[in-house]
Amino acid sequence: MGETAEYKWWQGISLAVLFISIAAFAYTGSYLILVAPVGYLFVLLMGLNWKTAYWILLFSIPFSIQLEFFGDTLSTTVPDEPIMWLFLLTFGISFIRHPDIFPKYWWRNPLVMIILLQYLWLIVAVCYSKETFISIKFLLAKTWFLVSFFVVPFFVFRDKKDFRRGFFLLLTAITITMVIVLIRHKAYGFHFMKVEKAVRGLYYNHVDYSTVISMFFPLLLIAFPLLKGRPGLKIALALLIAFFLVATYLTFARAAMVAIVFSIVVGLATRLRLANLIMPAVYIAMAAILVFMIRHNKYIDYRPNYNKTYMHKKFADHVVATFRGEDMSSMERLYRWVAGIRMSQDRMVTGYGPNAFYYYYKPYAVTSFRTYVSRNLEHSTTHNYFLYMLVEQGWPAMILYAILVAVVFAQAQKIYLRFKDKFYRNVTLGVSMMFAAGFINNFFSELLETHKVGCLFFLTIAVLVVLDQKSKEEQKLLAEGSVEAIS
Repeated sequence: MGETAEYKWWQGISLAVLFISIAAFAYTGSYLILVAPVGYLFVLLMGLNWKTAYWILLFSIPFSIQLEFFGDTLSTTVPDEPIMWLFLLTFGISFIRHPDIFPKYWWRNPLVMIILLQYLWLIVAVCYSKETFISIKFLLAKTWFLVSFFVVPFFVFRDKKDFRRGFFLLLTAITITMVIVLIRHKAYGFHFMKVEKAVRGLYYNHVDYSTVISMFFPLLLIAFPLLKGRPGLKIALALLIAFFLVATYLTFARAAMVAIVFSIVVGLATRLRLANLIMPAVYIAMAAILVFMIRHNKYIDYRPNYNKTYMHKKFADHVVATFRGEDMSSMERLYRWVAGIRMSQDRMVTGYGPNAFYYYYKPYAVTSFRTYVSRNLEHSTTHNYFLYMLVEQGWPAMILYAILVAVVFAQAQKIYLRFKDKFYRNVTLGVSMMFAAGFINNFFSELLETHKVGCLFFLTIAVLVVLDQKSKEEQKLLAEGSVEAIS
């Protein structure tokens, strides 16, 4: 009796939402009104089967577009960001009701501890921000982002079928967007200067697009050996790998191409037990270069020639100009890196605040490094995530990010070597390579705050946390003499 009454109650609400939406649409003529019943149905789905709702979120990421309100004061991406709000609300309620929702091993995982410390320090940086409003917006977005792609995946990726489903959903969605972009780009004759127009609407720019492709590409490589005995699927996957490589080249993004190479290097290093040495070597090299450049102001010798530094019309010329120091985008990065290092000295601990770099960096810039695009009409930032952390959140944030990257590679290597299960070994390797590609792209930009790149980046870390525990459970079963594979 109670169930029938409850059903009628929900039925009444559902009909009311539907009729009110239709009436509002008839009155206003706005198609946005029709989003209301769809949103209502999704809320119902969250209550009935939140895991299915999460798969919908993952599939929607590549298709989500940005909407701006009140000029550029407020913006959101739809449909993914409203879904993230729902997951934040759902998780918040669940955590309040069941504070012990996480097992003890989750809290003890070094990756979880580092992410938690990063978030806590972010709150500190926001408190001391010189641009409070935009920093609070950053904090809110980071909160629902971390919940959706770092916390919730821990409860989603439980079995092999979950890993497969996540892979195929993202592969399908990303591939569809790639086909759309390439069709558009073909209409422009695959011209180097027209790639931005081809990606418009689906991605922020060609860097965002190329990063997503280069990060997902390693998963195709590790999927290949898992198709043993399935020649038809192997041929299809080989064609997909070739398609991704061609698409990456046609983005004309140098960082994405380097990222794919670096991901393969990390994969090989992981198998050879050398991945834990990669980041210490990188940090030593970075420190040596900085000392060399700063000593006796040696960096001044690398200032660009303003009249010779410009955007080239052909990709080959673009690459050659990079090595000659005559490429505008590369020299503009150097312009902002110098400004970022100089300005960080005034607020070394807390930084200027999240998203505050643009408002304060120009007085610190060295005029001789200026290029044709130094007016920075698009309000972009440092074009290096280490400096991005340093300038906006201070030394603690930058150090935590540096530690996170090193720990990810070291942990992935341990997990990979610990596993006996071939499926999970390959997944671990693929996740590590995916993270490596993201790291390289992020070294030349600050992409973790974009919803498409950030989603993949934090998913890799969340999945590693899950895999770490699975590998330990497998070892325990093997020690007990069980021959059953971990599912």
